[in-house]
Amino acid sequence: MDPTVDPAAKSFVPVPADSHFPLQNLPYGVFSPTPRDEPRVGVRIGDHVLDLAVIQNAGLLDSAGLPEDVFSYPVLNPFMELDREQHRVARLLIHGLLREDEATLRDNAVLRGRSLLPIEAVTLQFPVHIPDYTDFYSSKEHATNVGIMFRGKENALMPNWLHLPVGYHGRASSIVLSGQPVVRPHGQILPADSETPVFGPCRLMDFELEMGFFVGSGNPQGTPVGVGDADGHIFGLVLVNDWSARDIQKWEYQPLGPFNAKNFATSISPWVVTLDALAPFRCEAPVQDPQPLDYLQETDRGTYDINLEVHITAEGQAEGLRVCASNFKYLYWTMAQQLAHHTSTGCNLNTGDLLASGTISGPDKGSFGSMLEITWRGTEPITLPGGGERKFLADWDTVTMTAWCQGDGYRVGFGEVAGMVMPARGA
Repeated sequence: MDPTVDPAAKSFVPVPADSHFPLQNLPYGVFSPTPRDEPRVGVRIGDHVLDLAVIQNAGLLDSAGLPEDVFSYPVLNPFMELDREQHRVARLLIHGLLREDEATLRDNAVLRGRSLLPIEAVTLQFPVHIPDYTDFYSSKEHATNVGIMFRGKENALMPNWLHLPVGYHGRASSIVLSGQPVVRPHGQILPADSETPVFGPCRLMDFELEMGFFVGSGNPQGTPVGVGDADGHIFGLVLVNDWSARDIQKWEYQPLGPFNAKNFATSISPWVVTLDALAPFRCEAPVQDPQPLDYLQETDRGTYDINLEVHITAEGQAEGLRVCASNFKYLYWTMAQQLAHHTSTGCNLNTGDLLASGTISGPDKGSFGSMLEITWRGTEPITLPGGGERKFLADWDTVTMTAWCQGDGYRVGFGEVAGMVMPARGA
């Protein structure tokens, strides 16, 4: 067994039983120890952050053969672009240092005080420089629901949907970190019973429950990545909320798809969970019918059992409402297929590129991953605790998404991605 995923392994750092960040996880992020300090790379362990720049400078990671000061950069990219074997060795060394039976860090009070910092004392930063962003449409349940709403049951899925992972080119510049408020956008909207659009604030503000993965090592232009080799190019995953302006989207999306309805904000969680941490939770992916073309066929077709939840909290309320409980394993198109299809033309992906899944919906209403589906285009409103009725998101609503894999007595989680809807500028 890989010792880094041993369910019995414990850390000398106290880890609450319900924590998303036990010794089996060790996700990477970027933080500043104090407002005066430059950002650097760390891993999360319980309610602490381990400063990897300090640990590397102390010589405790030398056997991984890492570039000098690779954890002293303000983004993860220099570490992400290394090969998977270096990632695995680094993870093994970090895991070993944090074990309860390893004295090197545990019994060195000075080094421990410099490198192991309470999470509440640090400032989390954006973890990755993202050169490019692609958003897919990989949930059959979500695509079917939306298709039924707009085209009817007989034409729910477009003819190409079962043959390729549909995607569009998103906007990397407007990706933000969890906790940053999102301003309701303005845009062109076609009012009901009108043939002329108006320009004004979005009225149908929505969330989309997604996950995304970061590209580690890229591929040269003109050199596709085979579906069987795709995992070697995936560094890790984050939670994604791809905010959507449904009324702007309805008017603009034909014939070229999403544009201003999506480009104003996409939120991500701060901790990047690696495929090595997720390995114990690998499971079968949905059966595909019809079988895809050869370049998308997987000999070891699998995905990950990751629980997903969405809560909405109205302004001034301490308690929110869970509006969705879904799972990553429902996705029809896997990460490997997304990456292989993206590069099938010879398109070159770069270290740090983000590829998101699209809305993750399950088979029943309780697992639908957007307000568009949950309220069925606003015809079945929900009621929030103390917050009144909702067809779509109101100003000052906070959307909080969380995700975790459930192990035997422990969780490997992503923390959360949260954002508050702010009123439109000038409204």
